[in-house]
Amino acid sequence: MKTGRRTVAVATFVGALGLSVLNAPTAQAADTGITVSDIVINNGKPIVVGTTKVVEPPISFNIALPSGYSTADPFRYDAYPFLYRGSMQTAADTGENFIGPGGYTCYESDAKHARCEGNLYIDPHPSQDHVDSNSDATTWKVGVSLKLFKADGGLKAGERETRSTTVQLKRAAKATTDASPEPVTKGKSITVTGKVTRANWATKKYDAYSGRTVSLQFRAKGADTYKTVKKGTTSSTGGLKTTVTASVDGYYRWVYYGNSTTGVATSAADYVDVR
Repeated sequence: MKTGRRTVAVATFVGALGLSVLNAPTAQAADTGITVSDIVINNGKPIVVGTTKVVEPPISFNIALPSGYSTADPFRYDAYPFLYRGSMQTAADTGENFIGPGGYTCYESDAKHARCEGNLYIDPHPSQDHVDSNSDATTWKVGVSLKLFKADGGLKAGERETRSTTVQLKRAAKATTDASPEPVTKGKSITVTGKVTRANWATKKYDAYSGRTVSLQFRAKGADTYKTVKKGTTSSTGGLKTTVTASVDGYYRWVYYGNSTTGVATSAADYVDVR
């Protein structure tokens, strides 16, 4: 349960307008005295992005304010984490290799401290610069934007700081499974085929993912867990094919466990009736 009075809710930023707001120049860089700590992005897990769907990984962080500022006046300060590659200044100023928050809400702990929760906003659409190259599937650095405002709304001080925390972005993968014949006589062979594809962020399509080791798993009817029964390697077209002996009714699926640039792919299960 969240505790503390809500101090500020920042609206979701999308499209070009959102980038212009998030990337507004900090004017003259100056120490703000704001401290942002305990940053957690996507619960510490890699962020997996496909070709069309917006991804909004959760973020949380703590804010501590300097002398003369209070959580009771949230329009006098602004602080949030972001992801970047390459030069932090270039990324934040241009929006290229920059991923900012979609929105966040801060809850007052006391007059100087707040706990904030929200999400990043990653849109793979070609009109955005979030993930437009497969080279974006790599380790991203974490930075924070810090600003203090005057009573009249003008910027008093602004700065950006880098953090030692990093986040891995990965390309989404998909897998399919087809087991036949259905039904099948006990003791006969079942042929299990499938395919593994991976998101191409440059073309916004899914391409065949060859040379991958993939696990064929089986769950007997009435059982709770899957067990790996075989492993296969994807062909040049991403295809998979193997045979198993029919014994009991159950479900087959292919699982690819991913790598440093690609997420896990688990196919829908295909049920086989053994008679």
